[in-house]
Amino acid sequence: MPNPAATQPDLSPMMAQPTADPKSNEAQDRAGGTAMPFWAGWPTRTRLILIVLAIDVVAALVSCGVIVLTARSAVQVEMAASLATVEPLVADTIRSLRSPSPESVLHTLDLRFQALRHVRVTILDAEGRRIGFGPSEQGREQRTAPRWFVRLIAPEPHQHDLPIVVRGERIGTAAIATQPLDEIEEVWGYARSLALASLILNLAVLAALTLALGRILRPLGRLAEGLTRLERHDYTAHLDPPASRELAVIAERFNRVAGALSEARAANGRLNRQLLTAQDDERARIALELHDEFGPCLFALEANAASVARLAASPGEIDRGRLAARAGDIGSIVGQVQILNRDLLNRLRPHGLGEVPLADCLSLLLRDFQRRHPETRFDGAFEGLARGYGDIVDLTVFRCIQESSTNAVRHGGARHVRARVAEETDAAGLTTLHLSVEDNGSGIAPGHRVGLGLSGMRERVEALGGHFHLDTASLDNGPSGTVVRITLPIDPERDGSEVSPPPAAPQPK
Repeated sequence: MPNPAATQPDLSPMMAQPTADPKSNEAQDRAGGTAMPFWAGWPTRTRLILIVLAIDVVAALVSCGVIVLTARSAVQVEMAASLATVEPLVADTIRSLRSPSPESVLHTLDLRFQALRHVRVTILDAEGRRIGFGPSEQGREQRTAPRWFVRLIAPEPHQHDLPIVVRGERIGTAAIATQPLDEIEEVWGYARSLALASLILNLAVLAALTLALGRILRPLGRLAEGLTRLERHDYTAHLDPPASRELAVIAERFNRVAGALSEARAANGRLNRQLLTAQDDERARIALELHDEFGPCLFALEANAASVARLAASPGEIDRGRLAARAGDIGSIVGQVQILNRDLLNRLRPHGLGEVPLADCLSLLLRDFQRRHPETRFDGAFEGLARGYGDIVDLTVFRCIQESSTNAVRHGGARHVRARVAEETDAAGLTTLHLSVEDNGSGIAPGHRVGLGLSGMRERVEALGGHFHLDTASLDNGPSGTVVRITLPIDPERDGSEVSPPPAAPQPK
C-alpha cells in the first residue's frame, strides 16, 4: 500500500538504481573468496545439451564395456567349439576315402581345412614339410578391425598338434592354432554399425533437443526483456502466458507485479499531487491566519506604540494614567499574539508529542478544541495507553483525532465529539491500538467525496499496516453523525512501553 502523502517516497529513485554488472559481481565473489564454477556464465540451453552429451558418453562407455565382455566370452566359446570339431573331422575324412594314400589323405585334409573358421590348420607331412595344395591365405589375412580392438577381444592363442594316422602309420601332422579374427571381424562390424546408428540417433536427439529447448526457454528471454522494461520504468510491460504451466505461472506473477508497480506509481503520483495541494492549502491557511489574526494585532501594537511616543513627546507633565493604559493594551495584544503563535506551532507540529505521555497530549488536544469551540463538548477516553508507541504511530494517532475533530466541527456542525483510544493484546501477543472518533453532526452526505484530510488519514493508517473505516453513527441518541474507526498494529520493539497514568479530566480554560 502507498505511504501517506507526507512521508511517501518517490518510486523513481528506487527503480532507477543501476543494475549490478554480472562481471563485477563475479569479480567481487572471487575477491571475497567465493569460488565460481567455470560454467557459471554459460547459457541454460548449453548446460542442458552438455549434460545430455555427458550422459551419452557415459552410456557409450558402458555399452562398449558390455560389448567387449560379451564378445570376449563369445570368441572363447567359438574357439573351444572349433577346436573340438577338428579331430573328428580328420577321422571322418580318412574313413571317407576308399583307397587312402598318404598324399591323397593330406591333400584332402588340406582342402577341407581351408573352409574352417576360428582355427587355422596347417597340414605337415611325415618329414614336417607343409602341404601347400590349398588356396593362398593372403586374402584371408586382410582385416578391417583395428589392432586395439583385436587386442581388447582376442583371447590367449592356443596351438595343438594332431597326428594323422592311416593304417597304424603316422603319415603327417595337423598343426591346429586358434584364429579368432573371423569372430572379431563380425563383432567389429556389429559394433561399427551400432556406433554409427547411435551417432545418427544422438545427433537427431541433440538437434531436436536444441530446437525444443529454444522454444521452451524463449519465454525466459521475453521475461528478461520485460524485467528490462520494468527497470526502465515502463510498467506497461505484459507477458503472454506460454504453453508451459510452470512458465505460465511465472508470466502471470510478472504481470501482477507489473500491474502492482503501475498502480503504486499512479498512487504515488496522486499522493505527490495531494501533497503539493495540501502544502499549498496549508500555506494559504497560514497566510490567511497571519493576515486576519496577526495583522490586526501588529497594527494595534503599532498604534499603541505611536500613542506612547506622542505621550512621551508632549510638553508638560506626562499623563501617567494614559501611559499605563497604553502599556496594558500592548501587554494584552502581546498575550493574544502568543496564544495565536502557540496554536499555529502546535498545529504544524505538536510540541509535547514524544516528551509527555501520549494520553496527556491527546487530552491537551481536546482541551484546546474545547477552548476554541466552546459551543461543542469534547470527551476523551485514553486510559491504559503506554507512554508512547514511537514517533510515527503517536503522530498518526494525534493527527487522526485532530483531523476527525476538525471535520466534525467544521463540516458536520457537531455539538458533541467523543474520542477513544484503547490498547488490546490478543492471545498471540500482538498489540493493536483501536481508535474511534464519534460525533452527532450531520453525518456523511450522499455522494460525499473524500477530501485531502480523510485521504491523508487513510494513507497514514494503511502505510502502518492498519485499517481505516468511515461510517455513520448515532451519538447521544441524536441525529446520525459520523464515526471514524482506526486500528493500528504496534511493533513489539517500540520505545516507551510503560503505561502512563490516567489523564486528568480536561478542564476548559
